[in-house]
Amino acid sequence: MIADNFSEGTLTLKGEEIPVKHCLIPQADLLFYQDNPRIYSIVYSGDEELTQNEIEERLIELDHVKQLIQSIQANGGLLDPLIVKEGVNVVLEGNSRLAAYRVLSRKDAIKWGNVKCILLPEDISEEHVFALLGEYHIIGRKDWAPYEQAGYLFRRFKKHNITPEKMSKEMGISIKQINHFIEVYTFMIKYNENSPQRWSYYDEYLKSLKIRKAREYLPELDETVVEKVKKGEISKAIEIRDKVAKICAVKGNTLKKFAKNKVSLEKCYDQAVAGGIENVLVNKLDTFRKYICDSDIKRELKKMPVIQQKKCEYNLEKIKKSVQELLKLYA
Repeated sequence: MIADNFSEGTLTLKGEEIPVKHCLIPQADLLFYQDNPRIYSIVYSGDEELTQNEIEERLIELDHVKQLIQSIQANGGLLDPLIVKEGVNVVLEGNSRLAAYRVLSRKDAIKWGNVKCILLPEDISEEHVFALLGEYHIIGRKDWAPYEQAGYLFRRFKKHNITPEKMSKEMGISIKQINHFIEVYTFMIKYNENSPQRWSYYDEYLKSLKIRKAREYLPELDETVVEKVKKGEISKAIEIRDKVAKICAVKGNTLKKFAKNKVSLEKCYDQAVAGGIENVLVNKLDTFRKYICDSDIKRELKKMPVIQQKKCEYNLEKIKKSVQELLKLYA
């Protein structure tokens, strides 16, 4: 049902002018959009799909919705209209605002009965809908949590066959970041991890090069880390970077015991520290090795003036001699 007064206009999506209507609609007639990434993260947090009432109750428990209630009430209405799919009355964009209106209408059903909306055509494609959501929450306000952004990118990639390269051009995000978001989201799906609050744990886990190398020959490491995160043994995301990555760096029996979940995180970390992972000299040598082995060093050396190349050659010979002397300690 549409209120009497409405005006027509257009909305630009993917280079096309989409006809729209600006109007008032009874908020009670509107439906939450279950494929909206923010809704998706709460709708599919269990085994069963939630009803509209259950979605509403979960949304109004969120802090940002509570803030919206205060803001909308103070302003006397919406600043940004809801974006609704005509015919089915599904709110494509603005589900949190709809939830806030529902709370306000419980106190005053007349004042908060109708809500400002922009109606999109009923036959609008799903690709256009997701382009709209990306424009709002990936390119624009960016108010989705990383888990929700990743869910959006994942479904565009899997469901709509949009490549990371194309999404990168559309949204100005690097291909590397898009691929990483999709990788983390895929990992969380594999291990039935649907908590947005635990996104940062797996973000740290999958971006660590030390951990990546360990995962290549110890595939059981993934399951162990997920179990320790779920049980709270890994209680903060920073422990992935500061402890798990360092356990992976020492390798050997310490890492194997951890991967097979035979020893606690703290005990393995203590063994890693005792094995020298936190030793200042070890860290300095590791940093120097990474620097001197960087492929960019060769290019820089070739670009140098001859006089500077001679100085570098002299220093490298000195380093070579010292390294040979130090290696005799391990002969």
